[in-house]
Parts: sequence; C-alpha cells; structure tokens
Amino acid sequence: MNIARCSILCAALALAAGVVHAHHGWSEYDGAKPLKVSGVIKESGYEHPHGHVRLQAADKTWLVVLAPPSRMTSRGLPPAQLKPGTQAEVVGYANRSKPEEMRAERITIGAKTVELR
Repeated sequence: MNIARCSILCAALALAAGVVHAHHGWSEYDGAKPLKVSGVIKESGYEHPHGHVRLQAADKTWLVVLAPPSRMTSRGLPPAQLKPGTQAEVVGYANRSKPEEMRAERITIGAKTVELR
C-alpha cells in the first residue's frame, strides 16, 4: 500500500472513531425516573447525531437531547417547530452526571405530541 493510501485510510479511521465516541449510550440517563418538563425553547439544533433544545423551565434551563434529525422529520417534527420562543413539554430522563441535561422520549408542541424513541 502506498503512503498516500495509508494516510487516507488512517485519517478516515480516526474520523470514524471520533464520530462513534461522540455518540453516547443511553445508560447515562436514569430510565427509572421519568421527568415531565414544560418551558420555553431558548435555542434549538437540528444536527447529527441528535438534535437538541435548551428549554427554560420554571426552575432551570435544560439541555434536552432529542432524536436524530431524520427521525424527527419522519415523525412530523420539522426544525421550524423548534424555534426559540415556542412553548414545549418534554417527557424524558435526566442525565445521571449532568444535572441540566435530559434525554427526550417525547415532545409536545401545541396540540401535537411526537414520539422520539
């Protein structure tokens, strides 16, 4: 194998390892204690591997980890529905080590509830 091909292969493997590392497992969330949090979306992201919203609740601002964009789109949750200023309710699970983070199972905006898992 020549040096150029070897360099490209090494770079691709390093990039793939970084992507796999960035995608976390769900065991870091406490599935035994479901939460229901209502608030106003302050920020949103529709990116891979998971979308997110920052939800301002009465007691704190939550970083809510959502589903991948392809799943949200196929289930009827386009990016426009996650715009700042929108009222939302999220049912999910708190992160065991990051007290302001939660993983969403479902999100309700207006009269529409979208299952994310």
